Amino acid sequence: MSSVIELLATSPALFVGTCLVLGLIVGSFLNVVIYRLPVMLERQWRAQCADLGGAEAGATTVPAVAPQRFNLIVPRSACPACKAPIGALQNIPVLSYLYLKGRCANCGAAISARYPLVEGLTGILCAIVAWKFGFGWTALAGMVLTWFLVALACIDLDHQLLPDTLTLPLLWLGLCASLWVPLGAGGPVPVDVRSSLIGAVAGYVSLWSVYHLFRLLTGKEGMGYGDFKLFAALGAWLGWQMLVPIILVASCVGAVTGIAMLTIRRQHRSTPIAFGPFLAAAGWLMLLFGQKVVAGYLGAFTRIP
Repeated sequence: MSSVIELLATSPALFVGTCLVLGLIVGSFLNVVIYRLPVMLERQWRAQCADLGGAEAGATTVPAVAPQRFNLIVPRSACPACKAPIGALQNIPVLSYLYLKGRCANCGAAISARYPLVEGLTGILCAIVAWKFGFGWTALAGMVLTWFLVALACIDLDHQLLPDTLTLPLLWLGLCASLWVPLGAGGPVPVDVRSSLIGAVAGYVSLWSVYHLFRLLTGKEGMGYGDFKLFAALGAWLGWQMLVPIILVASCVGAVTGIAMLTIRRQHRSTPIAFGPFLAAAGWLMLLFGQKVVAGYLGAFTRIP
């Protein structure tokens, strides 16, 4: 084991390649999370509503047939069309999709291109993080952050939902990482405890304030509480110094995307647009380039005319 670690530490190309493969494998699992987690949450909410409704009505509890277990592990992945289980050889990230030509091996039904895209994107992003930070804890922390951001962005795109089961653990992981890794670890991730704590508080409070101010002025809700928690998590991971560039990049790209959707798709102005993917993308960019950005805009205020 020590020889493998030493080999990865001394060979940047091997380390980047290993992280690429690891990202592809994790991306395959993220596809499961992206599809199943919203379904699990909906079932949980429906069960809670049913229990609450029965309790309020004073209804006698009637034993019901236990629903089939459905979580991130069971049941096994299967074709949505014919329900045939997907074997191990058909689950190899990207390669299986290419070999099967995007079709189910059993019934020939089309397989969504979303699966290889998520796998490939996760692998490429992990390889970039590994190349940027090199072998060490900083690269591992950056990849963990990347995995969460990919899952959150895709779920928000599909359901306009940023689940607490992802945002809150991401927030706590960022705070804990600032405790465990010594100051000056060689990159923006993890940051020192003070910057992490201030970033988490400032990230949540800032968007919370904007949300309530917007609702007060317009009577409408401009974003959800999941956005506050994701922004707080990014503040915990990257520090309070990154909050301004993150929100500027996310807002600008979001505004351009919104205008394009209004123009090209002719959607109504009231059509909601998920803000989480823009926050996630801006946060990942600041993970890689945030130090230079922060040095630039903070330096502009410290230069002597």
